[in-house]
Amino acid sequence: MTDPRVDGLAELSLTPTSRFARDDGSQVAYAYTPGAPPTAVFFGGYASDMSGTKAKFLESRAKSRGRAFLRFDYQGHGESSGSFTQGSIGLWSEDARALIEHVSTGPLVLVGSSMGAWIMLIVALELKNRVAALLGIASAPDFSEDLILPALKPEQLKSLEQMGLLHLPSNYRDEPQVITRHFLEEGRRHLLLRSGIGLECPVRLLHGLEDQDVPWHTSVRLCKALQSRNVQLTLIKGGDHRLSAPRHLASIDQALESLTRFVLPQEKW
Repeated sequence: MTDPRVDGLAELSLTPTSRFARDDGSQVAYAYTPGAPPTAVFFGGYASDMSGTKAKFLESRAKSRGRAFLRFDYQGHGESSGSFTQGSIGLWSEDARALIEHVSTGPLVLVGSSMGAWIMLIVALELKNRVAALLGIASAPDFSEDLILPALKPEQLKSLEQMGLLHLPSNYRDEPQVITRHFLEEGRRHLLLRSGIGLECPVRLLHGLEDQDVPWHTSVRLCKALQSRNVQLTLIKGGDHRLSAPRHLASIDQALESLTRFVLPQEKW
């Protein structure tokens, strides 16, 4: 039986895209749905964009509940300006933080998918007083250092050093995935799993046991690194990296809804 929360996903009525001009003239595309707090913010993954299944699904659920929701594209992604090859964890984190401060007020529940969970954590540390809860989906903090670099062959490392970028096979599209030396080197400035992560808010982590891109052990490391005592990790049997099947979307929705209850006064329910 189809879950009513995800039935008709292709026919969703999406919030129109707007543009946020940063001080340097770059344009960050976003879709903000106004509503009751807390504002849920979705952080997409590497080379993904705000038109993905999870982002659209969570927006639809926020609309059905009358709650605020924000999805967006980092520079070099989707409808935003800029070149993907000039991007980095630092730049994309700045995009996210500046946009959140521009369009929203009040408490936040941040939702990060894959690389988006890394950026979510960086932004949460910067906006700590506003962040009420976190939801990580196939979280991939430090993946540039811990997953990409160790997997490269000597000839690939040499090419990366000489050319400044690599084209690697992609599991999700026909064209190869680009990895730049700048992205890898700049990522070292933002590594989080080497020490404690000073966040005390409730955190929920979901990770598929069949994830071929980011091993579920990464979420275990993240669970241990977070200072919060209210952290729960759910390992999903049969779940892949995307976690976009209807039953996985329903699990994500349930986790986000449970976190929202930590923010809203009990009398609202």
